Amino acid sequence: MVVSKVKYEELRRQRVEDNQRRLEELCLSLLSQALKTVHSPKPSNKKKAKPRVTRTEVVRVRRSLRVAKTEAPVYKEVTYHEQVQPRRAACSRRDITNRVYASDERRAGAIEKAEKLEASLEAEYPRFVRPMLPSHVSGGFWLEKPSGKRWNNDIGR
Repeated sequence: MVVSKVKYEELRRQRVEDNQRRLEELCLSLLSQALKTVHSPKPSNKKKAKPRVTRTEVVRVRRSLRVAKTEAPVYKEVTYHEQVQPRRAACSRRDITNRVYASDERRAGAIEKAEKLEASLEAEYPRFVRPMLPSHVSGGFWLEKPSGKRWNNDIGR
């Protein structure tokens, strides 16, 4: 193990020397130094930050003792803009009273057909059959039968 490490280090050292010799033949080190001196970055023209000036509002001098006890009135008009959020449209809930559920016989028949199909598939592909519950499809518009003349004629057979 020690011999292989020494051999590896020797090969590595030879490769580094060979690469340095090739770089010297191509004069790449001189070119890179020349590029560094030619292209020196210019200092950026940064804008100087302006100091913030705090405004002091001029208030009339109060000469009356009766008025001096109260705070100085503010004559500045302040408008508050309330952010009015639009009302959300009431989402229409589906009527669950007229849902049609499959009978136990039809459900059992569908499960048997699925198991036969699973058995007929090749064994090299992974497969899994599980009957869906009504809760899986109650809100699932993506599982509904497509509407239209073509779909009603072809699928309804």
